[in-house]
Amino acid sequence: MTIYDLTEFLRLSSALNYNLSAASMNRYNVLRFILGGKALHSDRQKDKEHKAIVMDALNYLFSAYSHKRRRLGPMAVLHPLRASAVYAKAPRYLNIVDILSALLHDILEDIRPQDFENHEWEKLESMLYELLGKLDQDDEWRLMERLQALTRFESETYYQYIGRLLDRARNIPELIQIKLADRLDNTLDMRIDIADPIEGIDFFENLFQILFVENFKGFDPESDHPPSATLNGAKRLYQLFKNAVLLSMIRQKDTPPRENSSQLFFEAVSSASLKEAQRTFMHILGYHHTDLEQARVLLLDAMDYCYKGRIDAITKVAEGQTLDGLFSTYFGPVHSKTRNEKLALLYDNKPLMLEASVAFIVIFLSFLNDPEFFVKGITIEGISPD
Repeated sequence: MTIYDLTEFLRLSSALNYNLSAASMNRYNVLRFILGGKALHSDRQKDKEHKAIVMDALNYLFSAYSHKRRRLGPMAVLHPLRASAVYAKAPRYLNIVDILSALLHDILEDIRPQDFENHEWEKLESMLYELLGKLDQDDEWRLMERLQALTRFESETYYQYIGRLLDRARNIPELIQIKLADRLDNTLDMRIDIADPIEGIDFFENLFQILFVENFKGFDPESDHPPSATLNGAKRLYQLFKNAVLLSMIRQKDTPPRENSSQLFFEAVSSASLKEAQRTFMHILGYHHTDLEQARVLLLDAMDYCYKGRIDAITKVAEGQTLDGLFSTYFGPVHSKTRNEKLALLYDNKPLMLEASVAFIVIFLSFLNDPEFFVKGITIEGISPD
């Protein structure tokens, strides 16, 4: 079962954006997009009451995110709405605590008093307290417990945050599902496109032709090179690295996603990451590294490296091995300034980006193929080269 892909993501984004841009916004339409017709309670009256509370939560989000934008420009409120719609697709039954957890999962990080005028902040606090006051005391406690677990604190590294989240997920498995839904939306939200750039393109046929067909003319994109974006190819690869970290840490914890909904999300993130790595590969092949002889050499080098199992672990830089040290050098720095400097170097190294794309394709295929696979050397302490 495919719960989400880029085409559906673009369609949902368009529908939500249309409703949010209307002169008179219809909260009920937005709620319908998120829940997909599912109930929040078996009792009809309770279901109606719970949906009214969710619409209050939507009001809060519209106000709280009114001044914020995503990295690529769209309204920031689209992310929690889409992530909630993703989350709502998999479970057979929904409840108000889990859907509110998905909707509000970022507010403790994103919504800060310094971003608002005093009167705006007071209004937001009032809206949130009123919303929480409508919940049963137990539901309120469970919601706040989940929001705390889903929030990365400033003192934490990404690895420490995921480790703490997974510890809490031993008793609250929905946390893994919500986090995976969050990462799935972030993975698909890395481009401003009207259609999937590799829709109708057979990635593996192109790969086969490069390797085996002597008279292959190469991949010729139908359109000109897209304008430069805030999130370039190297930064997209870093997002795939974060997905590999999350999936590897899930696999290593004693909370494997065997439950059906968690497994669906795990596979969806793996599949979306696999497709994004293919997009990056085809983009480089079509616009930047068009010499097929060189591309063949790079592919054979990456193939040899991956087939020896070197991609299964964090490695140190080694002479003669292009992919050795990829994660530890370019994605490993904890401080964003240093990491961005490394990603800028990676962006300028298109041959390495081509091989890195292949490496990520192998990694995410391995996650899909082998239920025991994870990238070794990724722990709560960070990444440790072998």
